[in-house]
Amino acid sequence: MDFLDFSTYDTDTWMTFFKDHWLVLVIALVVLFMIVRIVKTVLKWAIVAAIVLGIVVYSGYSMDDLKEIGTKVADTVKQEAVNAMVGEAKDASFVNNSDGTFTVKTKNVELTGVPGENEVAVSFRGTELGKWELDSTIQTFIDQAKQNG
Repeated sequence: MDFLDFSTYDTDTWMTFFKDHWLVLVIALVVLFMIVRIVKTVLKWAIVAAIVLGIVVYSGYSMDDLKEIGTKVADTVKQEAVNAMVGEAKDASFVNNSDGTFTVKTKNVELTGVPGENEVAVSFRGTELGKWELDSTIQTFIDQAKQNG
C-alpha cells in the first residue's frame, strides 16, 4: 500500500489541482456531507466511496504520476539549493554551536551538521530539504564558510 505513503507527494501539485478544480471539490464535499447526514445505512459509505473514487478519476492523475511530479519538483529544488550554495559561498558564515553541531548560513541556504559525520541537514529559503550526504560541493561550501569566519 505504497500509495498511502504521503511523505513523497508534492504539495504544490495538490495545491494546483485544488485551485483548478475547487468548484467540483466543494460540490462533492457538500454532497458528501448531505449523504452522511441523511443516509443512515451501509449504502451511505458505498456512495461516499463512489464519490471519492470519482474525484480521483476526475483528477486525471494516477498516484504514480503524482509521485513522478513530486520527484521532479524535489530534484529542481535540490539543484536550486546547490546553485545557491555555489553562488553564495563567499557570503556564508560558519558557527560552532554549543551542542557540538555546526551551522553554515547564507541568505537562502542553511546547513546544520555534526563534525565528522557524512551528512548535513539542509534548509533552502526556510524550507527543510532533509539530510544530504556530504559531497564535494557541500564540503567546499562548508570550507569556504569556515574561511569567511
